[in-house]
Amino acid sequence: MNKIQGIHHITAVAGDPVNNWRFYTQTLGERLVKKTVNFDDPGTYHFYYGDKQGSPGTILTFFPWANMPKVRTGNNQVSATAYAIDENSMDFWTKRLQEQGVEADAFTRFGQAGLAFADPDGMPVELIGVQDAPNLPVWEGSPVPAEHRLRGFHSASSTIPSSPQSLKLLTEVFGMEVQGEEENRIRLGFGGEKPDTGGLYDLVVDPKLENFGLGAGIVHHIAFRAKDIDHEAELRDAVKEFGLYPTGHIDRDYFMSVYFREPSGILYEIATDPPGFTKDEDLEDLGTGLKLPRQHEHMRDRLEKVLTPIPPEED
Repeated sequence: MNKIQGIHHITAVAGDPVNNWRFYTQTLGERLVKKTVNFDDPGTYHFYYGDKQGSPGTILTFFPWANMPKVRTGNNQVSATAYAIDENSMDFWTKRLQEQGVEADAFTRFGQAGLAFADPDGMPVELIGVQDAPNLPVWEGSPVPAEHRLRGFHSASSTIPSSPQSLKLLTEVFGMEVQGEEENRIRLGFGGEKPDTGGLYDLVVDPKLENFGLGAGIVHHIAFRAKDIDHEAELRDAVKEFGLYPTGHIDRDYFMSVYFREPSGILYEIATDPPGFTKDEDLEDLGTGLKLPRQHEHMRDRLEKVLTPIPPEED
């Protein structure tokens, strides 16, 4: 069985790019590890946020369209992105979010305490306290003290109307294992060696919830990790044998990608760990320059004039 290695990244749609940048770097303390553009719409940014080096399992990415209307999260979508924090950091984050004007609700799930809130576009985000939090590389420029920093993804939740086929794909093709059920939530863990980050995935079954479509505050797709291009090819073949329709291998500069829709319609991606974000920038310089895909490099002068400066000039 060609087991998936964990969550690689999650990609969402945002509205105003400055509000997005401020929230994830200044409120949550993540590093902007890559500032590039949408392959299909080069007049739009593509931001990648993560730990100091952009480790797989830490990366949340956004396409920010300034005038994109906000949409509620509904069925057949990734409905929450959860980060791990040290279990002793819960009080710090409760206070910090309150001071930043972010309303957060406390919850307990599978015995772990968490905080649920929304980003500026209404996208659901969670912080979940864990023992032995991953000791990820520290970004020294973060406004969040190192001991309280986000420790990569804890999990992601997807809401679907029915679970059998989606669950079958995850267990039989991706090699995931059901770890427990709580009300209408099925928790899966990645088989084999447990990844340091992004090691859990929840299916929330709600046949009555509507599908509200794509807009600001909505996850566009979730990507799962492949060790390399050969592993990705094995997984692609397994997805085809399952009866789904994956794309070919697509070069996304920092990883190779294969896309397909799982049985409930959620867009899945399989992404390779290499080559990573230091392919075109030194570690200390990640996210400081505008990096363009090769096919858009000839547009640099025009794009640098139309794209909103990030960081904003007043900062």
